[in-house]
Amino acid sequence: MADTFPASDSGVQRNAPRTVHRLSREIIRALSNRDVVLERVGDEVPLVLVAVSGGPDSLALAAAAAHAAPVLGVRFAAVIVDHGLQSGSAAVAERAAETVRRFGLQATVETVAVGDDGGPEGAARAARYAALDAALRRTGASAVLLGHTLDDQAETVLLGLARGSGAGSLKGMAEVTGRLVRPFLSVRRDDTHAAVAELGLDAWDDPHNVDASFTRARVRHRVLPVLEDELGPGIAEALARTAEQAREDSDAFDEMIEEFIEEICEPAEAGLSVDIGALAANPAAIRNRIIRLVARGEFGTSLSRAHTLAIAALVTEWKGQGPIDIPGIRVSRNGGRLVFTATGSLSH
Repeated sequence: MADTFPASDSGVQRNAPRTVHRLSREIIRALSNRDVVLERVGDEVPLVLVAVSGGPDSLALAAAAAHAAPVLGVRFAAVIVDHGLQSGSAAVAERAAETVRRFGLQATVETVAVGDDGGPEGAARAARYAALDAALRRTGASAVLLGHTLDDQAETVLLGLARGSGAGSLKGMAEVTGRLVRPFLSVRRDDTHAAVAELGLDAWDDPHNVDASFTRARVRHRVLPVLEDELGPGIAEALARTAEQAREDSDAFDEMIEEFIEEICEPAEAGLSVDIGALAANPAAIRNRIIRLVARGEFGTSLSRAHTLAIAALVTEWKGQGPIDIPGIRVSRNGGRLVFTATGSLSH
C-alpha cells in the first residue's frame, strides 16, 4: 500500500517571499509539462516527492513546492538521502527534515550505502537515484523534483565537453527524464540562495562543493569564473541556452531516426538486426546515431565513441572481423544484417 502524506499547509504558502513565489511558478510550469503524468493513488490527490539535501537549492525547492501545492492540487513530501560520507551526516539529514516539515511537508530520511563504481561522485549519485527510485515505488508518487539549477546545467555541459562526450554532452540535463523533474534549470543559483535568505533558513553548506579533489567543484569555482573573467559575463546562461537548443535538435533528430529504425530493424534471437544496406547508404552521423539508439533503446546500454565506431566498421570497413563485445551486447555481421544480441555483462 502506498504511503500517505498530508496536504501542504504552511506559512510559506500564505506569506511567501517574492523569490519563493517566483520559484513556485517554475514548479507549476514544470509539472504542467505534457511529459509529466500526475496520477492519483486511490482517493488521494497526486503525490510528488521533493529531493532535499539541506543545501540552499533543495530547501528553496521544498519551500517553493509548498507554496505551489494549492495551485497544482497535489501533495508534496520530501525525501532526504543521507549518503553517510561525512561526519555528522545523519544530523544534517535530520535538520533538513525538520526544516521542510515547517513548510507543511512530511519528510523521510533514507540512509544509503555508497559503493565504489564510477568514482566518489558517480557512486554517490547512483546511490541517491536508487534511493529516490525506491521512494517513488514505495509511495506511489507521480514524480520527484530535483533542485538542479542553471548553474548546474552549465557545469554539466562543460564537464561533458571536457570528457569528449561529443554533441550529446551539449544537451546537458533534461527538465523531465522519466519521473525525474528539474524545474529550476532556468533559475540561477543566486536565486535559490536569495529564497533561503528571505525565509531566514540555515542551509547546509556541503564541503564537497568546495573540495578541489572533486571535478565539479573545480569547474564551479575555478573554470567558470575564469571563463567569466576572460570572455565576459553570461557564460553560464550561454551554456544553458546551448544545452536547450541542442536538446531540441537532438530530440527531433532522434524522433525521425526512430521512425526510420522501425523500417530497417527486424527481431532476432535475443535481440534484433539492422539492414546493413540502409546503414551503409546513410551519412556517418545518421549511421552512428542509429547504432547508439538501438543499443540504448533495446538493451539500455550507452555506447562510447570507440564502441560506436567499432560497430560501424562492421558496416563500412568489413574485412571479416569478428563480433564486437561490449557490456550486455554482442554485435556481429550476418549476411546483410547487423545483429545485436543480448549477453551477460561482458568486460571491455
